[in-house]
Amino acid sequence: MYFDIQGIRYYADIWGNGFPFLLLHGFTGNSSTWKEFTPVWSEHSKAFAIDIIGHGKTDSPIDKAKYDIEAAADDLNEILEKLEIEQTDILGYSMGGRLALTFAMKYPEKVRKLILESSSPGLDNEEERKKRRLQDEKLAEQIRMNGLETFIHYWENIPLFRSQQRLPETTRNLIRKQRMSNNEIGLINSLYGMGTGSQPSWWGSLEQLTIPTLIMTGSLDNKFCHIANEMTKSLKNSQWQTIEDCGHAIHVENPEIFGTIVSGFLNETYEYIR
Repeated sequence: MYFDIQGIRYYADIWGNGFPFLLLHGFTGNSSTWKEFTPVWSEHSKAFAIDIIGHGKTDSPIDKAKYDIEAAADDLNEILEKLEIEQTDILGYSMGGRLALTFAMKYPEKVRKLILESSSPGLDNEEERKKRRLQDEKLAEQIRMNGLETFIHYWENIPLFRSQQRLPETTRNLIRKQRMSNNEIGLINSLYGMGTGSQPSWWGSLEQLTIPTLIMTGSLDNKFCHIANEMTKSLKNSQWQTIEDCGHAIHVENPEIFGTIVSGFLNETYEYIR
């Protein structure tokens, strides 16, 4: 299903029955990220898996301003208004998690429950943000100079995704095919507008958020485990679940456990898994 929002054509894959559930993929992903969970989540939720601006079947405008993470959150709000959805659950992974948190900070009354997989509230230090912006600009230039295929080969081999090398080759090939379906301009501008260094820092505002929040990290993802630990100190109504022997993309590396935990949290049958 398509939505025309602020001159941008957004795509959403909609399935299931129940309470609204907004699903937001990571950088280089798309709505198909969540397709595997259709049989499980369809029983209790009506999912709206969005292709974030610059990804999948959603437009990839040239104007970088369109990719600002707060503008993207406003676009999500307009989509919900078009669907006449007053409140929703939200799950976001990595970049999608930062967008989910941004939406929750801007529109807290519209979020019933929030799930953040391998996500952060941004960078609290301006010097760190500046360094990260420079890093993201170099990545964007890498795409521009060398093309999408070379960049995807580089991206899937960064340390953040090292644990995915253990996945079956067929699975890794499917992930690569999905990543390759993206638009170069969309990924370039996403790095400029939605990168960790470009987004506002929400660290100082986390205490204001009272939405029930589940933070999920893989035990092999040390950086995001540290971030999650710090986030739980400020998020008063949060739970942190670490999944053993998983890296950054828990939903890919252990989908069965991931799907079960998400369902339990949404259905209030969640139990801590050791």
